[in-house]
Amino acid sequence: MATSKERKAELIAEYGKDEKDSGSAQVQVALLTERIRHLTEHMKTHPKDFHTRRGLLMLVGKRRRLLSYIKSGDVEAYRALIKSLGIRDNIR
Repeated sequence: MATSKERKAELIAEYGKDEKDSGSAQVQVALLTERIRHLTEHMKTHPKDFHTRRGLLMLVGKRRRLLSYIKSGDVEAYRALIKSLGIRDNIR
């Protein structure tokens, strides 16, 4: 199941500049993290679902690129974002 409209609105309100800011890198990372967590749970129960695995890896790669972009611009914002989302720091 995809992320609900209400949950997306909560994430946009929390990480965006205003309630209509759905395109900033911080909001995109938060939405991707939500989808990644959902797909990770799916993979725990369906370990041979290789189509979902490929999609999950693509989402992780996209999130990694966005985090790298955020870190190159503002390291303090990057640290605050990964701390609030509970992501490990492995971006160089």
